[in-house]
Amino acid sequence: MRPTLFTLPFGLPIYGYGAMLCLSVVVGRWLALRLAERDGLDPTLMNRACGWALGGALLGARLLYVVTNPGGFDSLTDVFAWWKGGVVAYGGFLGGFVATLIFCRLHGVRMLTWVDAVAPALGAGLMLTRIGCFLGGCDFGIPWNGPWAVQFPANSPAFNQQVLQGLLPATATASLAVHPTQLYESLVGLVLFATVMAVRRRRTFAGQAFMTFVLGYAVLRSLVELARADLDRGAIGPVSTSQLIATATFVSAAVAWYVLRKRSHGGSVSCATS
Repeated sequence: MRPTLFTLPFGLPIYGYGAMLCLSVVVGRWLALRLAERDGLDPTLMNRACGWALGGALLGARLLYVVTNPGGFDSLTDVFAWWKGGVVAYGGFLGGFVATLIFCRLHGVRMLTWVDAVAPALGAGLMLTRIGCFLGGCDFGIPWNGPWAVQFPANSPAFNQQVLQGLLPATATASLAVHPTQLYESLVGLVLFATVMAVRRRRTFAGQAFMTFVLGYAVLRSLVELARADLDRGAIGPVSTSQLIATATFVSAAVAWYVLRKRSHGGSVSCATS
């Protein structure tokens, strides 16, 4: 199910998830470039870095989905048919990070300064993109009858999975009430955005804002995963793929935080290119 927000005059449908994803890219790019310019980075050069990060994020998000759903493709060409499958947020973060690392190495940019500018954009992008997930019905939660539980219509991802699991008859008109985990993650994005912006104003070493995002997202995403029900995100036993990645990124960010703080000795944050 891909809910259409509206249709353009020449018949092109605009889908909820795609619209929010595009909006998150536009807003995130604008915010990252504005903060980068404040930190003394060349906005023209960093605009190119945004393109690299976006390409890496799209590739990483798709690859992680393919890895976690190896049986979901009838042929090799289906791997590249984005409209027939999905993407994974953590894959996008990792892919974007690798592309950013390569770009900064090639162009002599201080990576820690740049990622500190990008960190708030990641929070804003997460907040907007997950609203798109809610509109599309993907990334849904476990059945729940709480006060803000939601139901998705017939043929939605939640409905189809519940029918396959025998929780619903195929003749039902809507899914069981579930946790709106997409909105939980959207709230996570808002919280991280506000937190990272506050850290940027008081940071004592380059990379502190970015490490704050990585640490915060690892913890909050792992908590949201406890209420997720969609099976195509992948799991090893009772632990989801995202929880495993969250553990690894949390440990890595914690070590990086310790090393960078120790190296800084309380010095000022450098905001130049090398």
